[in-house]
Amino acid sequence: MPDNETQTSLRETLAQLKTPVEGAHGVESMTETEAGNYFVANYPPFSFWTKEAVPEVHRLLETEAPKDLPLGLYFHIPFCRKRCHFCYFRVYTDKNAGEIKAYLDAAIKEFEIYAAKPYLAGRKPKFVYFGGGTPSYLSVDQLNDLTGRMKDLMPWDETEEVAFECEPGTLTEKKLENIRKIGVTRLSLGVENFDDRILELNGRAHRSKEIERAYRFAKSLDFPQLNIDLIAGMIDETEDNWKRCVDKAISLDPECVTIYQMEVPYNTTIYKEMQASGKLTAPVANWPTKRRWVDYAFGEFEKAGYTVTSAYTVVKNPEKVKFVYRDYLWEGADLLPLGVASFGALGGIHLQNQADVGPYMMAIDKGESAIFRAYVTNEDERLIREFILQLKLGRTNAGYYRQKFGVDPLVRFAQPLAYLKDEGFISVEGDEIILSRDGLLQVDRLLHEFFLSHHRHARYT
Repeated sequence: MPDNETQTSLRETLAQLKTPVEGAHGVESMTETEAGNYFVANYPPFSFWTKEAVPEVHRLLETEAPKDLPLGLYFHIPFCRKRCHFCYFRVYTDKNAGEIKAYLDAAIKEFEIYAAKPYLAGRKPKFVYFGGGTPSYLSVDQLNDLTGRMKDLMPWDETEEVAFECEPGTLTEKKLENIRKIGVTRLSLGVENFDDRILELNGRAHRSKEIERAYRFAKSLDFPQLNIDLIAGMIDETEDNWKRCVDKAISLDPECVTIYQMEVPYNTTIYKEMQASGKLTAPVANWPTKRRWVDYAFGEFEKAGYTVTSAYTVVKNPEKVKFVYRDYLWEGADLLPLGVASFGALGGIHLQNQADVGPYMMAIDKGESAIFRAYVTNEDERLIREFILQLKLGRTNAGYYRQKFGVDPLVRFAQPLAYLKDEGFISVEGDEIILSRDGLLQVDRLLHEFFLSHHRHARYT
């Protein structure tokens, strides 16, 4: 929870802003940004996962390890210098060194329990992802100890990618050198915006000088992939500011850039202040404006030699720059989740850990499972999941699904494909299903057309 000073500051900010933010063509009806999760991260939606399905995970863990199914590790670091006003992840800003050590010890104990299970024993990860929170919040010693113990349990000699999220203000030269040394191949800087005023209004801890310093030194260390995150439509952002951010990102010459459209989930500081003031729409750009801004960014990056590789990514060299963790996950790989609130999938079963650090650590200390909820997918749900997630790449091939699932998606999804084709969002050329640029810019909204009927109105996706 934010402290009173932060809440007061945000309340004053929201009171002074127009709601909703207007784009160049004014406010369009039914297009304002309302509270909720719009980004489709998984399928079926999280609201369908239950405690009753958790025993199925434990049953699976006692079965034989699969021979050809790739495995990834996700490790959640829930610590931050400051909670952003739009953040909905499980993070803590008040933990001391002792509490952080206790958490890391608990997560390693959780990993030890998993690594001894028949389903996971002897397997090596193809990718490792450190998310948060702020993984770069950890000290050099903490990072060395953590990754060393992880490698002892599952060696990284077959790992194709180690991705690591960073907040620029937490990075020093020594820490960056160490992050490179422990094997990180994709360093992702959560820049979001280059303007100090916008960063402050949205609750970001870092400032532009810290971005410059961290990026310059990270570039000198020759990380295989250096990524920058941007968010279109933050509180009080303007057209001119967005264009300056795009120009600045291009000038830095990163290997890849991820660009998200601002949303306001229910458990954010912004939403709580909206509730307190009786506002239904968020004080951020409306959806047509955000889509137009991302479209502008895509166009400028393309002029600079980049390629649009998904609804959220541009890369300098698509033959060389790959999002390994994303591609494996969207093709149904196993993902072992470690840490509080982390979620993953094993053998077609989705699972998520306890959402609060207290219950999570108590369960681990007792030698019990920290899994809070799960969902056992059927073959059709796995087909839908892979199809909709891979559509986010902008195109997908029907032959992949015929070979893997024995189902022709052109037949299985004939009705939604026809509708989206009539609307100009999708085209079908032989086996290639291709999103138009307009479709790509609002893909998360369109994906619901492929959901099973009882999943379509879920609050969280």
